[in-house]
Amino acid sequence: MAELVAYTDGACSGNPGPGGWGVLLQAKRGRAVVKERELKGGEAETTNNQMELMAAITALETLAKPSAITIITDSQYVKNGVTGWIHGWKRNGWKTSAKKPVKNAELWQRLDTAQERHNVTWEWVKGHAGHPENERADELARAGMAPFKPGKGT
Repeated sequence: MAELVAYTDGACSGNPGPGGWGVLLQAKRGRAVVKERELKGGEAETTNNQMELMAAITALETLAKPSAITIITDSQYVKNGVTGWIHGWKRNGWKTSAKKPVKNAELWQRLDTAQERHNVTWEWVKGHAGHPENERADELARAGMAPFKPGKGT
């Protein structure tokens, strides 16, 4: 059985501003990639954190059936949020420990729902450090953002 790995990234030109997300989804047998799929998208007005979340959400929502998957992100916000902070937020009715509304709560809730049906392992890698798959996810995120940048439309 193949191991599923998703490399995810978000990008933003200005924060907020036009943004994009990218996913490099791979099925591997050992070190060999047996199948690969690239996903990307973007929005005209968003933040980097929202695009990082959308990349992870899309990776999980794309899977047709419950799967074991490793999601590799260069966003400590996503990694720390989904593996730690989210538990307290849910307990506190989507409020922070300071009793303030959680930023991007609707995306965190969507990510939480998306991961419920899968067995997800979350990993963090340093961004822009020459990791080929992470660099590809970054390229996809920038390509997803491109149509939304001023002067770049049709």
